[in-house]
Amino acid sequence: MAYNETLAARIHDRMANLPGYEEKKMFGGVGCLLNGNMACGVHKEHLIVRVGPDNYEEALAEPLSKVFDITGRAMRGWVMIDSIGLDSDELLDKWVHKGVTFAMTLPPK
Repeated sequence: MAYNETLAARIHDRMANLPGYEEKKMFGGVGCLLNGNMACGVHKEHLIVRVGPDNYEEALAEPLSKVFDITGRAMRGWVMIDSIGLDSDELLDKWVHKGVTFAMTLPPK
């Protein structure tokens, strides 16, 4: 398994009914997009959440959160959350909501 498919399915369940929802294979995992803009996704055993530059430092201060860096170059405005800490639906809902909220501020692609 290249990425946590169970986590990807849980995210899909939360986002599939949103207008403009689409999944794409990317960075060895899956990205969940709204109107062509990435909201969140899965890379290996991590949830990836696009929180935007204004919410970045606050998101990094959250437990289990770390810099999104899979290439040796950190992506500001994105965070990674270890799936081990996402057993709780409440916590997963919180992070998916953060990604959705930011993606909805962006113009459609």
